[in-house]
Amino acid sequence: MTIKVYYFESLIMNIRNYYSVNTAFMKKSSIFGVITLSLFTNLSFGQTLAKGYTVVTTAVPFLSLTPDSKAAAMGDAGAASAPDANALYWNTAKLAYSENKFGSSFSYAPWLRDIVQDMGIMTANAYYKVSDKQAIGAGITYFDQGDIQFTNAYGANLDKFHSKEFAVTLGISQKLSSDFSMGLNMKFINSNLVGNTIINGQAGKPGRTGAFDLGFYYNKTRPTDRNSDKPKKTDIDYGVVLQNIGGKVNYGFGQYFIPANFKIGTKISHSPDELNTFTLLLDFNKLLVPTPKENTPISDKSIFSTMFTSWTDAPNGIKEELSEVMTSIGVEYSYADLISLRTGYFYESPDKGGRQYFTTGFGITLKDIYKLDMAYLIPTNSGNPLANTWRISLNIGLSSKKSAETGRDLDEE
Repeated sequence: MTIKVYYFESLIMNIRNYYSVNTAFMKKSSIFGVITLSLFTNLSFGQTLAKGYTVVTTAVPFLSLTPDSKAAAMGDAGAASAPDANALYWNTAKLAYSENKFGSSFSYAPWLRDIVQDMGIMTANAYYKVSDKQAIGAGITYFDQGDIQFTNAYGANLDKFHSKEFAVTLGISQKLSSDFSMGLNMKFINSNLVGNTIINGQAGKPGRTGAFDLGFYYNKTRPTDRNSDKPKKTDIDYGVVLQNIGGKVNYGFGQYFIPANFKIGTKISHSPDELNTFTLLLDFNKLLVPTPKENTPISDKSIFSTMFTSWTDAPNGIKEELSEVMTSIGVEYSYADLISLRTGYFYESPDKGGRQYFTTGFGITLKDIYKLDMAYLIPTNSGNPLANTWRISLNIGLSSKKSAETGRDLDEE
């Protein structure tokens, strides 16, 4: 991929009032065009925001990209979905309710494939159930942004660099009761967008920071309900998550917030018989970072204070705050736990970026251990760079050996 950074700066200036009036800052921070590349290129080119609203932006936006195909096919919803290895991204609290002793997932998606050919995101997650009440997990996400060509304000080439980012996650999930659990993740984030490229006399450097996730999960489905003569037909689960709460990243040109966010979701599952299951997922998500204001720097604000002030700092009041809430909805039909058909919709206000797209996909279970999932994204507007985005995931779940008579783990008897 060859990118001229100032091209993306002009795009940013068209959609964000704060930077359009701060020309000196824009000339200083060519790097900003790269930092926001994966976030802003999902907008329609030349889009103008109405009512003076501004897009809430962060560094390392790859942390907000859905890693797995199952959730991606259901409108990017997953805070309260059924537990699997990708719970490490969505809500680690769910892992304690996994029916498998061990699980792993491997996912891949080419990114912005209608524009570039060498950008992609890869994710690997795994977990192990230490006991019936506790599970641990680990994962890594790698975002390859390909070769980036840097230019100065006059279009002359400065340097070329292969841009890449990754995040390593370690997590633990603990049941607090038969229905309620908590999960905690610790993360190390590395974002190497420019290497040591010198821009306007300043040398860039990799941005590194740490962060944590805190999740809660309420699960009304107990194992005894599934194994009883009259299993429950309708289950309702809830999830609440704080994600990416951590330090800012510094690329040598200033400090930038990471995508701290608040997510709340629910899952309603109905099984009219033993073979058919219908599931509805609904998530609401809001970034916990400052809303940009004209001529008002935000880099000096503290991380934890913005978790609270981000709910009330929009220049246009509560109406603008509500427009910053993103909505994901998805439905799934599953037959005999062998094949699943999925669809969904993601909505972001036109005043806050305008990402709006349908999703679809399917899943197939092989030999009761392997699950292959595919997802496809369908934007609602033509010319969207996210068009033709697809994902593929392989999930592996291994159950412990159980006694045929008691159903308990053999090592517990």
